[in-house]
Amino acid sequence: MSWTEEKVEKLKELWGKGSTASQIAEIIGGISRNAVIGKAHRLNLSAKIKTRAAISNQDFKNSIEEKNTKTKKGRRSKFKSLIIEKDFEPENPKQLEELDENSCKWPIGHPDEKNFYFCGRSSLKDFSYCKLHLLYAYQPKGKKEEVTEKEEIPEFIGKKIQSA
Repeated sequence: MSWTEEKVEKLKELWGKGSTASQIAEIIGGISRNAVIGKAHRLNLSAKIKTRAAISNQDFKNSIEEKNTKTKKGRRSKFKSLIIEKDFEPENPKQLEELDENSCKWPIGHPDEKNFYFCGRSSLKDFSYCKLHLLYAYQPKGKKEEVTEKEEIPEFIGKKIQSA
């Protein structure tokens, strides 16, 4: 297949309008998508495709950021509603064999000990744990334990340092 002047002009026109290589190949006829990409590259037309990609990537990033903020709000509100509710049902100790889909599977104690068991309360839908243990298991994102400043030394330790 040879590129005629008419085909090259049509390629430049369609490429400039933002058509894809597949669309251009179909419109011109008798050439493949890869031939269109190769010719556009040799004609230094590839810079225009970067502009289209950059615009679409920016839109994509913006839509992801919007989606993430919606997700964060939903996650925070779920945890806040759990924290507000303080009346948890009593523990219902169960052994491993007694657990079912609706039982809280939070382990209590050490598996090697005789008195080891699982919580056994009703678990929340789509989770393995009850409301109380869900608060332990799933910490809200961005919530880190407060770190005390290094300069704050308890009084009793300060006295020991001075006496040493």
